[in-house]
Amino acid sequence: MTLPQETHTVHRNRENVRTQLVKIAERSKHKPQEAFTSLYHLLNEEMLKECHQELQANKATGVDQITKQGYAGNLDENIAELVARLKSHSYKPQPVKRVFIPKGNGEQRPLGIPSYEDKLVQMGISMI
Repeated sequence: MTLPQETHTVHRNRENVRTQLVKIAERSKHKPQEAFTSLYHLLNEEMLKECHQELQANKATGVDQITKQGYAGNLDENIAELVARLKSHSYKPQPVKRVFIPKGNGEQRPLGIPSYEDKLVQMGISMI
């Protein structure tokens, strides 16, 4: 089954990412029997730049030690390279940094902190 024509048209017209997602949500609500075979094309430069804007700057860094400010220093090139790796299926998530934070009872609980690009991709996928 191919993608609904609206999804292709939305992508070609370069509508706002939120508008695209709203249209997909409406279509799936009104036609629950219809299956979307691929929404991967929505994970594009525009969406990842929006994800970059939404990520908070004070978040802990992953194993790559890259901050939001550091990534923004060359944002257009970084995002373009990330999208190229995603499209060619050569993107590989980095290992998650493991830290332990104290609990109220004196014990510790593990916390996983992904790299900055992994955070962008995760946010984009969760938006879709």
